[in-house]
Amino acid sequence: MSERRWFEQPPPGPMSRPREEPASPSKDLWVRCDGCAEVLYRPDLPEQHRVCHHCGHHFRMGALERILLLADPDSWTRIEAGIKPVDPLGFVDSKPYSQRLAQSQAKLGEHDAFLTGSCLIDEMPVEIGSFDFRFMGGSMGSVVGELITRLYERALELGRPAVVISASGGARMQEGALSLMQMAKSCAALARLQESGQPYISILTHPTTGGVAASFAMLGDVILAEPNALIGFAGPRVIEQTIGETLPEGFQTTEYLLDHGMIDRVVPRAELRATLSTLLHWMAGER
Repeated sequence: MSERRWFEQPPPGPMSRPREEPASPSKDLWVRCDGCAEVLYRPDLPEQHRVCHHCGHHFRMGALERILLLADPDSWTRIEAGIKPVDPLGFVDSKPYSQRLAQSQAKLGEHDAFLTGSCLIDEMPVEIGSFDFRFMGGSMGSVVGELITRLYERALELGRPAVVISASGGARMQEGALSLMQMAKSCAALARLQESGQPYISILTHPTTGGVAASFAMLGDVILAEPNALIGFAGPRVIEQTIGETLPEGFQTTEYLLDHGMIDRVVPRAELRATLSTLLHWMAGER
């Protein structure tokens, strides 16, 4: 009897399944740009500040990566790293809040969505903090609000400028009013800092929305923003559905906000450190 050809073979049984082919390591080497659809070599992106060299699209960055982009080498010191969020309301939507926290913490190795500490920027001591959008959309709960408040208080105590890099979907709904009150608490601390005459520079990245945009993110003495970032309280679709009108082209992009006087400058990522250095020294009366 002749041997069966491949297309006549019966399907494999449970014990005779072919081995799965190992995942190709090359699939993680390439990424498609959201701006121009060009395929980019992923290992090159960190050296390019995660900016597409074809169209200038700015990819998202992690919080620590953003801080190290601005800080003088070996000058970054992290502070308040041990504060952990809790689940005060026992909140459950499609899954418990405690489970969402645990998943994000395991994924990123961080307790929450904000890193804070001290560094030098062109030899100028500053208190700096950054959101990480990968942690529950950079949402602001009690821990994030407390870290930001302490950053402003530390800057006031030490007589240093404060810099906050925002990338957030807004207040964290799983903490309810406890999350919303962080807007008022952080802004009160910021007001005390600004009354003392210490500079506060706010850096907006994609996206900066909700309660973060409605509070300290838009209260900087100088507000800088990355190109083509979404900045606003509610998203464009929500606004259109609410007011029943079509929004202008480019509404809520940083370029639109700059044209309408709501931010001070749109700064490409590669120029951000130099721009920040100039501002900090000028605001300190050195230049």
